Amino acid sequence: MELNRQEKIESLAGQIMRHARDSILVNMRFLDVALSALTPVSRPQTGQFSCDGSHLYYDPELLLKEYQKDSAIALRIYLHCLFHQLFYHGSFADRVVKELWDVATDIAVENTVLELGIPGSSLASDEAKKRSLRALSQEISVLTAEKIYRYFKNTGITGKLIEEYGNLFFVDTHLTVTEPEKLEISLEQWKKISERVQADLKSFSKGKTDAESLTHNLAEALRDRYDYAELLRQFTVMNEDIQINEDEFDYIYYTYGLTRYGNMPLVEPLEYKDAKKVKEFVIAIDTSASCRGELVASFLKKTYGILMSEETFFKKMNVHIIQCDNEVRSDVKITCKEDFDAFLKNGKLTGFGSTDFRPVFTHIDKLLSEGEFENLKGLIYFTDGYGVYPQRMPPYDVMFVFVGESIGQPPEVPPWAIRVVLEDEEV
Repeated sequence: MELNRQEKIESLAGQIMRHARDSILVNMRFLDVALSALTPVSRPQTGQFSCDGSHLYYDPELLLKEYQKDSAIALRIYLHCLFHQLFYHGSFADRVVKELWDVATDIAVENTVLELGIPGSSLASDEAKKRSLRALSQEISVLTAEKIYRYFKNTGITGKLIEEYGNLFFVDTHLTVTEPEKLEISLEQWKKISERVQADLKSFSKGKTDAESLTHNLAEALRDRYDYAELLRQFTVMNEDIQINEDEFDYIYYTYGLTRYGNMPLVEPLEYKDAKKVKEFVIAIDTSASCRGELVASFLKKTYGILMSEETFFKKMNVHIIQCDNEVRSDVKITCKEDFDAFLKNGKLTGFGSTDFRPVFTHIDKLLSEGEFENLKGLIYFTDGYGVYPQRMPPYDVMFVFVGESIGQPPEVPPWAIRVVLEDEEV
């Protein structure tokens, strides 16, 4: 008799989940591939809803109890777990404060669900959530998990307030996936699914505003993330560096000489080695009216910190820091640590007109013709928005570094340039 009861619970809960899935599919056709990637699985007596990236786990008895209170709960559970996967929330769990990140991701997901307004998805708690979201929107430009998380960290939010947010926006238990390579749907596959949803969403949401949060969260999830130190390594050249080369030092001959002849080693270590280090390149700074001074200063200090490490830079350097809005305003040559120190301490931003990238390239052409560079490896152009690009590909690498917080969707760059989007905290 008990078995029969359990079978009925399982059957009814399964029907409810299938109906929720069909409701989403009818209203949001662009989620069809994503829905097919997430398989509902019954897990009795767990007392929770959760997702591991491949399966949506639900306690059938709990589902029926919650469904009796509010029939929209199954649809909301489905959407909530689905958007966690589409927004790549699980991939950052090892790099964040889990308590803050869990709440931030739940807020971002629930905001997206509420904005979409799918018929039959409203819960009794939604009005309280909307009030809380309106207050957060006054402080945060776009409610993505990353921006909410940074806001929480920067404001030093109290444990009590986090608990209140957590209770209000809680839907599912966030599982920690310890072996992602064993998932049936890998992170790389979810990325492709998110890209597909992003592409399909463009036609679905044309002329609509109720998919704005979904658009922003997908863009954040699919944004390429960079280690700025790694980016600088793209501007490296082989060069002979004066230092002990222990890699080519033969200890056998060295110790044999000391043993055989007393204080006379047979071989000394080489006092030079070929090393891949930054030697010379150009940093161009967009000083148009829209570029914030504190952001430029932060970018330069981060660049300075990386370049001044002994393993990264030669003792002698040839770096030009060029300021430009619609024309070149200044060109400061950096040849040593002291020059960079002086620039950071005394340098002032000049310009604040419109943005035109071309004068910097013309100026570098002039420097090359004058023999200023032996082997110019590249140009890093730091900017926060749109500008006029040169049409001709230069004989060196070019990287345009945009700041995501300032510009929203970054502009396209010429096919010969590298486009990099960094968040404020990455510069």
